Amino acid sequence: MPDNRAENAPDLTISPDKVCYIIAKAHEFDVKDVVTDPGDSSNASDDGMLAVLEDHADDPVVQEIRAAIFGMSVDEQVDLVAMTWLGRGDGTVEDWDELRAEAARAHNKRTASYLLGMPMLGDYLEEALSQFGISCNE
Repeated sequence: MPDNRAENAPDLTISPDKVCYIIAKAHEFDVKDVVTDPGDSSNASDDGMLAVLEDHADDPVVQEIRAAIFGMSVDEQVDLVAMTWLGRGDGTVEDWDELRAEAARAHNKRTASYLLGMPMLGDYLEEALSQFGISCNE
């Protein structure tokens, strides 16, 4: 993926590839629906594989997102949270230092849970990347 950063964009600790991975997984997670039959023990092929679209506690997409975030350094996690805030409109690229400082102050061991609790996480991160002049589609 080419790095076409905006001229005056601040440097990121996290690589765009890692952010794009989280975006892709967040979009997979966002399409999940509530569990409609928690006691369902039927054959998956019998129910048209609908269970893969339900938000189960042992969802592999959630596990993949958690593993990716837990595998990041603290600085990368801080960038990810600050980018989420940037993408949801809590500031602009010009406010990056303040957003990142606040994310650093708020950092704890629950970063993955915090981010997974945001229904539009993928959209927020995409918007933040675009403000840095970066796209996952390149």
